[in-house]
Amino acid sequence: MSEILSQNEIDSLLEALNAGEVDVKEIKEENERKVKKYDFKIPKKLAKDQLRTLQMMYDNFTRLLNTYFSGTLRTYVQMEILSVEELSYYEFCNSISNPAMLAIIDFSPLPGEMILEMSNRLCFTIIDRILGGDGKFDAGSRNFTEIELTILKKIVSQITKLFVDPWENVIELNPKLNKIETNSQFAQIVSPNETVALITIKVNIGDVEGLINVCMPHLLIEPILPKLSTKLWFTNNTKKITQEQEHILKERLKRAEIEISCHVGEANITVGEFLTLQEGDVIKLASRTSDELTVMVGEKIKYFGKPGARNKNLAVKITQVIEEGDNEYDE
Repeated sequence: MSEILSQNEIDSLLEALNAGEVDVKEIKEENERKVKKYDFKIPKKLAKDQLRTLQMMYDNFTRLLNTYFSGTLRTYVQMEILSVEELSYYEFCNSISNPAMLAIIDFSPLPGEMILEMSNRLCFTIIDRILGGDGKFDAGSRNFTEIELTILKKIVSQITKLFVDPWENVIELNPKLNKIETNSQFAQIVSPNETVALITIKVNIGDVEGLINVCMPHLLIEPILPKLSTKLWFTNNTKKITQEQEHILKERLKRAEIEISCHVGEANITVGEFLTLQEGDVIKLASRTSDELTVMVGEKIKYFGKPGARNKNLAVKITQVIEEGDNEYDE
């Protein structure tokens, strides 16, 4: 919408002011509400479109992470992204309570490192489930033992591999876990005033709830910022397969086995007749010998045919093929 009023709009506004239909104080208050404070010491470096792209990428990461935890912990796991925001690295570190689980990950080939932070309650729940517990162990705010840190390193190493797929439309990553710190003072990957993108994921493992934070410094993602566009991301989101991959897929589909059954006929008998059935009795079917047999693929009618024999085996000769879209047999 244009912010410049036409002459007709100006005249209408003046008439409304003179008639008392519009209150000047209300217009002033409305304009004042639109004013936001801006800190020039910490300028915004990430556009809203870039933050939206990060959210879509980490939506995919969250689904992969959900599947991984569900299979590893063998329990119900639910995850959702709470927020994707821009803030300073000092604000992120200031929000972390010690001790903490801070995984420092090398995001090669991007320059620099990122941090994956997991709440203590979530960490102890995961460790307890892996060691055979019910996941309701509460260790309070104590430090992690060497055994617990070893388990967490193995878990985070697997999580690190899940970053590759969501980022493949932007860059081909080769991430690896560098180390795990339990004190935020020893996890100074950038200066305190550096801008970071913080992705917060809410995690429910059974009845236990916790947060996972992914902290990505601006210096890390600066080389690929032009690619963090929703339009570009959707354009590159369609995967193309090569002719060789297509050929392999077709050959594997040809070797796939499917179940085919032949419906000879059906009949209705009473319970009394059923109870008196003996060897050699004949049940009269509703269909005639001249009728075509129904051939089923799975639970759908696909062919009609005539009964016969081939090489001393019972066989059906296909007489009619039901094409896809034939409403009479689709149901």
